[in-house]
Amino acid sequence: MAAVTLPTAAGTLAPFTLSPAADFAPAPGPFSRIAFSAAHVVADPLADVDPWLEPAVDWDATIAYREYLWSMGLGVAEAMDTAQRGMGLDWAGAQELIRRSLAASRAVPGSRIACGCGTDHLAPDPRLTVDDVIRAYEQQIEFIEGEGGELILMASRALAACAASPDDYARVYDRLLGQVKAPVIIHWLGDMFDPALAGYWGSDDLDAAMETCLGIIAANAGRVDGIKISLLDKDKEIAMRRRLPAGVRMYTGDDFNYAELIAGDDAGYSDALLGIFDAIAPAASAALDALTKGDEARFHAILAPTVPLSRHIFRAPTRFYKTGVVFMAYLNGLQDHFVMVGGQQSTRSLPHLAELFRLADAAGLLRDPDLAAARMTAVLAVHGVAG
Repeated sequence: MAAVTLPTAAGTLAPFTLSPAADFAPAPGPFSRIAFSAAHVVADPLADVDPWLEPAVDWDATIAYREYLWSMGLGVAEAMDTAQRGMGLDWAGAQELIRRSLAASRAVPGSRIACGCGTDHLAPDPRLTVDDVIRAYEQQIEFIEGEGGELILMASRALAACAASPDDYARVYDRLLGQVKAPVIIHWLGDMFDPALAGYWGSDDLDAAMETCLGIIAANAGRVDGIKISLLDKDKEIAMRRRLPAGVRMYTGDDFNYAELIAGDDAGYSDALLGIFDAIAPAASAALDALTKGDEARFHAILAPTVPLSRHIFRAPTRFYKTGVVFMAYLNGLQDHFVMVGGQQSTRSLPHLAELFRLADAAGLLRDPDLAAARMTAVLAVHGVAG
C-alpha cells in the first residue's frame, strides 16, 4: 500500500501507511432526507491577481464539482459560507457563481440548488441603518429570484452591527418574508463560524435568540421552507426542531453531530445543509441511501468514521474549515491544486493537514490512496518536509 511520512502533533515525523479506499456505493437519490451540500469554489491558480484582494475562480472546475455532488443525489447550497462568501468571494463573484450554477442545474434532471442571499455587498459603515440592510437584502433577493433560484436568507453582518434590539430583526425578516416568491430557508450561523455574527437575533443568550427566531418563523410559517442552524450544539437544535410550526423543516448545520441529528428520534429528525458533505459526499450519499432503505445500522456504520474527520476540519477557529474541505478535494483528485481564493489555503498548519489526512484515510475517504499519498507528499515538499 501507499505510504508517506507525516508530521505529528509532537513536532516529529512518522511513517504512515494508507488503507484501501472504502467502497461506499453512492446513490443518485432521492433520499428520505433532504440533503444539501454547501459547495466550495475552485480557485484559478494561473490568474495574475493579488489573492488577498481579488478572487479568481476556475469556473469550469467549480461547476464540475457541483455536477459531482448532484450525481450523488445531494442538493447544492450555493454561494454560502463554504464557497468563502465574505472570506474571499465577494457579491460580484457570488452573482456569477449563482448564475452559472443555476444554468448547470437545469441540465441535470432531479438536481436541486438553493442560493445564499445576504448583504455582503453593503460596505461597512457605522452609519448603516436597518433600512439599509433591508434594501441590501432586497437587491440580492431580486437577483436570485430573477435567475430562477431558491433563496437561503443568510445571516447578515451588517444587521448584527446595526440592530438595536430583537425587534429590529423581526422588522427585517418580516419585511423580507412578506415579499419572497417562494418559501425560503433561513440560515442562523453561529459566531464560531463568523465572529461578526455574535448576538444574532438580538441576544448573546442562545435561548433568548431562539425565542426571537421562532417568533419570526411562526409569524411567517407559510413562507419558510426551513431553518438551518449552525451552532454546533445538538441539544439546541433538537429543542428548536421540536418547536417549529408544522411543515417547517430543520436543516442541520451541525458538522459535529450530523449523523444522529439526521437519523432523528421518535419526535422527528433534521434534514441537512452541511459543509462537511462537500468533503464526504460519497459516504453521505451511501449513508442516506441506507437510511432511505430502512437500514439505520448501516447509515451509522458509514457515517461514524467520518465524524472525527469533520470535527477536526471544523475545529476552532471554525471559520477556517474551508481549508480542510478544499484539501480533501485536492487529495481526491477532484481539483488539480491546493489553492484557494483569498489565499485561504494558509489558514491551517501542516500538522493539521497531516491529521486530516490520517482521519480521511481511517474513514475510507481517500478514493485513490496512491494519488492521495503523492499529493500529500507534494504539499509536504512545498513546506520543506521530505515526505
